[in-house]
Amino acid sequence: MIPRKTTVEIAYMREVNRILAELFVHIEPMIQPGITTAELDQEAELFIRSRGAKPAFKGYRGYPATLCTSINEVIIHGIPGERRLAEGDIIGIDVGAVKNDFYGDTAVTYAVGAVTPEAESLMETAQKALYNAIEQAKMGGRLYDISAAIQTTAESAGFSCVREFVGHGIGRALHEDPQIPNVGKKGTGPVLEEGMTLAIETMINQGVWRVKILPDGWTAVTADGKLSAHYEHTIAVTKDGPQILSTL
Repeated sequence: MIPRKTTVEIAYMREVNRILAELFVHIEPMIQPGITTAELDQEAELFIRSRGAKPAFKGYRGYPATLCTSINEVIIHGIPGERRLAEGDIIGIDVGAVKNDFYGDTAVTYAVGAVTPEAESLMETAQKALYNAIEQAKMGGRLYDISAAIQTTAESAGFSCVREFVGHGIGRALHEDPQIPNVGKKGTGPVLEEGMTLAIETMINQGVWRVKILPDGWTAVTADGKLSAHYEHTIAVTKDGPQILSTL
């Protein structure tokens, strides 16, 4: 059963997701060569708490930080630490928060200084795939219309879609039903209904889609060591079309 939210509940979700959108505006200027991912994490936690919310990831299943900071070949779940960003890196920043018992979740991949044309193309495609997918999140559509849009956008550009990790429902829990794969057949899956709230995320690899998990038990990297990009928005299915909650 996919939970459906009331107008009031969606308003609470918009509030917490807006905090995350404001966080990205706040920390983007900090994403420069020389800063550590731990410094970004500390600033993010302070910002979220200053807005009356709590970090959603910290302590979740034992995860130790507020942000996931995924650099270059890291797909998702990179743990912040003393590594310093370098010119030419790309870094996926994934963050969640909870306020008034409702969750928000969003992710953006940033370029650190000047990056290669190949990295730019990967990031642009992953972001385009996200917005193409969001367009499919409309009442009466099928869940895997979203997945098919991601897969078509990525693969038509010569990239691959991660299969081991998925987007998800979100609301009173960080992860709710349904799971939203990055690959799927259009016209299949549960019917999308008004009030469903989804965290749609694209995880697009430069090379193969397969992943490896590092010994820390969290960090997921591309099996071939090539780049990966990650974007995510929390959205609501409404009678007026999909509404992005994690934006200003």
